[in-house]
Amino acid sequence: MKLARTSLDQVPAGLVRMRLVATALLVAMAALFLFSRLLDGAHPGWGFVRAFAEAAMVGGLADWFAVTALFRHPLGLPIPHTAIVPRNKDRIGDQLAHFLRANFLVPRVVARRMRRVDVAAAAARWLTDPPEGAGGRFRQGASRMVAQVLEAMDPARLGGMMKAAVATRIREMAVAPILGQLLTAMMAQGRHRPLLDSGVRWASGALQSNDALIRQMVHERAGAVLRWTGLDETLADKLIAGLDKLLQDIADNPDHPMRQKVEDGLDRLAWDLQHDPVTRARVEAAKEELLANPAMARWLDGLWEQARAALLRVARDPEAAMNGQLGEILRQIGDTLVRDRGLALRINRFVRRAAVGVAHDYGDGIVRLVSETVRSWDAATITGRLENAVGRDLQYIRVNGTLVGGLVGLGIHAVDVLL
Repeated sequence: MKLARTSLDQVPAGLVRMRLVATALLVAMAALFLFSRLLDGAHPGWGFVRAFAEAAMVGGLADWFAVTALFRHPLGLPIPHTAIVPRNKDRIGDQLAHFLRANFLVPRVVARRMRRVDVAAAAARWLTDPPEGAGGRFRQGASRMVAQVLEAMDPARLGGMMKAAVATRIREMAVAPILGQLLTAMMAQGRHRPLLDSGVRWASGALQSNDALIRQMVHERAGAVLRWTGLDETLADKLIAGLDKLLQDIADNPDHPMRQKVEDGLDRLAWDLQHDPVTRARVEAAKEELLANPAMARWLDGLWEQARAALLRVARDPEAAMNGQLGEILRQIGDTLVRDRGLALRINRFVRRAAVGVAHDYGDGIVRLVSETVRSWDAATITGRLENAVGRDLQYIRVNGTLVGGLVGLGIHAVDVLL
């Protein structure tokens, strides 16, 4: 599999420079050897120079052969046990994957290392006081990526996926007990009373707005005698006045018996929503009818479009978003993490468990991905990337080999002369 050339495949300038230095040093030693050999008889000191240059050439050539043999055949000759990396790339990938699995992706190792990581504190510092430049670069890069993803994906298809996910989640949710618990909590805190007051005011307004309609209904249902004597008008007046007086009393008296009856009914409804199978079944049926209603589908579509448009606005102008309400919310979250150590501990525990879970559940898949990725690379690709990564240090080995070899040769010649 031939991979496209990336920055990983480009030869670093430092490697080229060190390769030239090591080669130039070897050539210099060869030239020094030839020059000292010509002048060997002129002075005994040239013998030491010759011994140094000769041994330096041997050391430099030996290390050049060793370094080259790691990645390719020296001089293109198929010498045994050379081009080690290309010939063993599959085994290298397997060994690398095994090393990762055995030393990094073990749940107990991940748990031990994650205990030293305070994710909540790091997040709090970044949210409250992001590093100069780093936060901006991160926001710009992340927002650009989010905007590109949102714009690249089919809005209709993505909206359909979101709508289906929301509808599925609602279907799986038992709505009746939640409504019952919500109603119980509202009544315990007295939050239902403003709703009752609003209902009474609405009923009073409806009574006044429909005065003529009520009189017409009484007139049509009254007998001929009542209509002939005009008592139907009197009856309508009494009925409207009585209803108005009742609503006014309910509005003015928080302890009115009608209010108590309504509260008793709400208490019963809250209990039925949580415990009565018939009531719960009716709520579930109403929920299914609501989800099947086309108006609900249109509402979900509009909700998703509004959310997508808001996300795009934030992604296209992250600085404005961070300086606005979103940024204030994030800073408040950071302040909360700083103050609330209990919350920070729970977040760290969650992150640690998540990391351990990933190592346990997906560790084999991760190492298999590493092994298969290395196997999919062609020999030239993996050779080039490894050489680019460590080649500069290997060229230092050539330089050191040249100099150390020369010193060893110099020492051996000195011993030979002295003895």
